[in-house]
Amino acid sequence: MSEQQKEMRMAYVDTIMALAEKNKNIVVLEADLMSCTNTGIFKKAYPDRFFNCGIAEANMIGVAAGLSTLGKIPFASGFGCFSSRRVYDQFFLSANYAKLNVKLIGTDPGVTAAFNGGTHMPFEELALMRVIPKLTMIEPSDPVSCAAFVRLMAEEYGCHYLRIPRKPVPNLYPENETFKFGQAKVLKEGKDVCFIALGSLMVNQSLKAAEKLAEAGISAGVLDVLTLKPIDRDAILNQAGKVRAIISAENAQMMSGLGSAVAEIIAEEGCNAKNGCKFARIGINDEFGEVGTQDYLVDRFGLDVGSLVKKAQELLK
Repeated sequence: MSEQQKEMRMAYVDTIMALAEKNKNIVVLEADLMSCTNTGIFKKAYPDRFFNCGIAEANMIGVAAGLSTLGKIPFASGFGCFSSRRVYDQFFLSANYAKLNVKLIGTDPGVTAAFNGGTHMPFEELALMRVIPKLTMIEPSDPVSCAAFVRLMAEEYGCHYLRIPRKPVPNLYPENETFKFGQAKVLKEGKDVCFIALGSLMVNQSLKAAEKLAEAGISAGVLDVLTLKPIDRDAILNQAGKVRAIISAENAQMMSGLGSAVAEIIAEEGCNAKNGCKFARIGINDEFGEVGTQDYLVDRFGLDVGSLVKKAQELLK
């Protein structure tokens, strides 16, 4: 893990700016949150390719769909709660069902919404988005992977959902690292347990948990999922065949999110019956969000390093 950090929103905006310089079809849409996502930078550089749709997120997706029919590549962003619950029908029908080319960005996922509180805390959008047919779902773990996936989103025709926090996170990958949709990355190999983690918060929590477990003589690995859909089945099964326990870790509801996806893969392949590999989930357990600092909320909802360590120790008894 690098000590170098960068705001994920700047990784997104910087990449969009670079893409727009070469591709005039790149356009950006906002729901009056430019100061939160820093897309005001894009507005200043390309005023005729920026659309502030106001606090009308569902309409913003309709506009994005219309722009897509004209050959544009629309990137529409908002808080994750609005980019999922509030726009779901429009994104489902006007963009995905219509087989258009809309790129939707949801910021402040899970507990990273912090003081915006329960109404703005998207725990459930992974479950919602995961059932949209053919939708590509990405949650990069650092600024390098974020920039790389934004570039891939622009290159690949189709609908994509990108889930990112706004605040600074440490670099995990070198600048020249390559990424693909549906390809997970092994950040650390382990012999006893493997954390299968999604997103910057839980990937970094898993890396810290692996260090703590090493102090107790337990060898823990970390698999960075990166794209929830398509998910890297082979990488998950490979880890399940190496270790005695698998733990999914996500900053979202466990039901129908990463935990469910991993459980489905393991159950369908009969991993438990083959090698006795145990499985558990770390994530939000059927609760609404609340107001608090991110550190408080991490502890409150059991996403802390201690909970990861404790779960691993329980499975390995």
